[in-house]
Amino acid sequence: MTDFDAHILTKIRPNHLGFGGLDRDNLTREIHHDPPAFLQQHIHQSVISPHWQLRGLFKGEAGQDNAPQAGFLAAQTVIDLVAPHRHLIYLGKRITDGHPEYFFTLDVSDIAEEALLSLIDIPCHFAELREVGPMVDGRDGSVLAYARAMLYWHGKHIYCGRCGQATSVEKLGHQRKCVSTNCGEMHFPRTDPAVIMLIEDGERVLLGRQAIWPEGMYSTLAGFVEPGETIEHATAREVFEEVGIQIGNIRYQHSQPWPFPSSLMLGLYATALTTELNINKDEIDHAQWFTREELLNFADQGKFLPRQLSISRRLIDDWLYQRHD
Repeated sequence: MTDFDAHILTKIRPNHLGFGGLDRDNLTREIHHDPPAFLQQHIHQSVISPHWQLRGLFKGEAGQDNAPQAGFLAAQTVIDLVAPHRHLIYLGKRITDGHPEYFFTLDVSDIAEEALLSLIDIPCHFAELREVGPMVDGRDGSVLAYARAMLYWHGKHIYCGRCGQATSVEKLGHQRKCVSTNCGEMHFPRTDPAVIMLIEDGERVLLGRQAIWPEGMYSTLAGFVEPGETIEHATAREVFEEVGIQIGNIRYQHSQPWPFPSSLMLGLYATALTTELNINKDEIDHAQWFTREELLNFADQGKFLPRQLSISRRLIDDWLYQRHD
């Protein structure tokens, strides 16, 4: 059983999209390889989450005021959409009252959106998880994030990166294998680790902004971990590259899956060892130190923080309100 309770794992509130939500059922993936065949075996205990151009399905009409519900559809009602050319991936299962429910995701991007919605027997719509995420149930949102990341990976690995031949699906969609007998390269889903850090200097913190962001938006610094780096080294390097200061006392706090398209955000705090900024305009547009009082009155300065669901906002708010949950 691997449906871990995210609250128990760290004793703190998980970040949005980081609740897990499923037993990923690795033992089943080791035994079975063909997703459609496995779905047929469990057709009456299975649900499918269709995705159209990486947008997830939600029940109800678009633009409704109530919180959107994930469109997990009974598999038998949409089984006709399953086809060899469409990516079908087994995500895992939930056990309720001793009975398993099997979760799949299906890429239906090759069908016109209106025609697709007409084939589904309930009111529903497709939406970008990044936009509706804050309103979606934590566990279901985590499953949708997982599905989106897997579908993105499959779409990028239809052909072998080693020899260019086609790849076939293995392990219920969690592996692809080159069909060439001269190659046979195995391909596995990849996640890109990224560090996102709040730098402290006593009663103030460092925030920056990208030129492409909405005017007035400030957030934590961030960057990708490079090959051969620890997350601590990547944190120090990114901060120095962007604003020219030295940091220490780097502390990992928590993480957040960010499938836009395939990142894992690693949230950290660090302490400034130097404070004079030397902003690299090739990296960021602006950065400055803000006191707690300034952040509490950010709107008065015509500035605002990132959206609530992001790990960057969690790092800022936890520091701002001295939260430790």
